[in-house]
Amino acid sequence: MLNAYDLMTKTPETIAPDDDIVTAARIMLDKRYNGLPVVESDGTLVGIICQSDLINQHKRLNIPSLFTVLDGIIPLRSGSDMDAEMRKISASKVAEAMTPAPTSVTEETPIDEIATLMVDNKYHSLPVVKNGKLVGIVGKEDILRTLLPKEEPKE
Repeated sequence: MLNAYDLMTKTPETIAPDDDIVTAARIMLDKRYNGLPVVESDGTLVGIICQSDLINQHKRLNIPSLFTVLDGIIPLRSGSDMDAEMRKISASKVAEAMTPAPTSVTEETPIDEIATLMVDNKYHSLPVVKNGKLVGIVGKEDILRTLLPKEEPKE
């Protein structure tokens, strides 16, 4: 059975937490990437930033509904959720917009587990890590390629 090592892009393009989101957007658009792993200078994976994280910049802020009971106001949504949403909407740096501590796989993770994670959680790509360091990335396209017939070697 195939595993992440067999499928992954071994030297994925990355971005640093201190880079601005304009740089992230430009790379994603120019290279047609759905997302970029966010790594520290030593290669440690700290997050992932996806197109949907950047689209949050134009999202309408949903004000939480409130109800009153005995002169007390009770929000139907936690203040920390609203704070996190506001940070993403107003982000200027990758660290402010990224998803921290993303789900990742190892080089030995089998293809069926990768596919299950992608489908069940609506992930488009999964970072591949070894000892906390990014060593690759597996995208949906990598899984799709396995469905194509292998080309015959030319003589």
